[in-house]
Amino acid sequence: MSFAIDFVRRQYPVFQAPETAPWAFLENAGGSYVPRQVVDRLTHFFEYTKVQPYGPFPASRAAGEAMDAGYRAMAGLLNADAADVTLGPSTTMNCYVLAQAIRPLLQPGDEIVVTNQDHEANIGCWRRLAEFGIRIREWGIDPDSGELNIEDLRRLVNARTRWVCFTLCSNIVGTMNDVDAICDVAREVGAHTIGDGVSFAPHQLLDVRSTKLDIYLFSAYKTFGTHVGVMWGRPEVMTQLRPQGHYFNDDQAHYRLNPAGPLHAEIAALAGIAEYLDTLYNHHFGETDAVFHARARRVFELFAHHETHLANRVLGALGRMPGVRIIGCPAAETGRRAATISFVQRDRSPADITRRLADQKIAVRHGHFYALRCLEALGIDDPETAGVVRVSLVHYNTENEVTRLIKALQVLS
Repeated sequence: MSFAIDFVRRQYPVFQAPETAPWAFLENAGGSYVPRQVVDRLTHFFEYTKVQPYGPFPASRAAGEAMDAGYRAMAGLLNADAADVTLGPSTTMNCYVLAQAIRPLLQPGDEIVVTNQDHEANIGCWRRLAEFGIRIREWGIDPDSGELNIEDLRRLVNARTRWVCFTLCSNIVGTMNDVDAICDVAREVGAHTIGDGVSFAPHQLLDVRSTKLDIYLFSAYKTFGTHVGVMWGRPEVMTQLRPQGHYFNDDQAHYRLNPAGPLHAEIAALAGIAEYLDTLYNHHFGETDAVFHARARRVFELFAHHETHLANRVLGALGRMPGVRIIGCPAAETGRRAATISFVQRDRSPADITRRLADQKIAVRHGHFYALRCLEALGIDDPETAGVVRVSLVHYNTENEVTRLIKALQVLS
């Protein structure tokens, strides 16, 4: 089916405004734009219902109903029950709180496996548990490809392994890891799994009813919504964790692992993501499917094919440029590599490349993107201050934007 990119972009105010429309925004892994459906709900909440929710008066009731719609939207996206979803300030904070909830269940000598492919949010919080006698074991990437080898994981896990923490998709390498295979290895030794989906969720949709993961986290502000961290966990696992909120909220699922309290307006606006996906579904398919997750999955399939095509254009062009090292697989494949492309170029600094692209209204960034350990393992020169150039595409990027990028990079080479 033809992907209606012009219709998609009409949903975004930023692409209609004269001052922002000329920019090719190719830094989506750092945070995506939001469609009007999200903007409208956020604005309406602030204008009319910015009060404490769930009270007896009309504005308070409306605020609570709007927040409930936000919870339902995120649950529907994951094919989960709304009671099993926690919405916190960010994925980094959710990971930190999760670590504190798990810590009392561990004994000195218990082991947690982390990778050096992840964003620091899903590494640092676990490494800190070494202060309490927990042994942290690192599942290291291949220094050339940036890939994780499942056989290396098999050699790491043992009877003392309690948790295996990994990313579903690297925000540097772009690889989508084999979730079920990793979970199978963990289960063989009785360990649980935690999956960071921040760089996965903008491109692929996870069905938590079929996944083997025990806990899944992602950031709504990278999936076309507000700055909220989304966390889902199996009820039989989550109920074993120690509550981190106010003691009198221990029996309320949304608050057990949310000591900061809910972000009222931001949560309410998440319902706009569901409205946006349904708008695209209705435009492309027309027919009705009663299950929102099924509708969203069909839309994400369109996203994936479009993004894979654009990514291969960028990867192909980079592969033909002298002195360019592409991080990760040099070709994209749906379900295998996201349209998140990092590279370095010999004799030209990442800062110089991003600055020159910005001069042509092409927005990309350089740095370590909170995956400093990954860049160090890859042998990237000066990873802490220079890092890599990262081009990160999502479904609303266009052929023309990619053409502009390729032409600008060819001039630089």
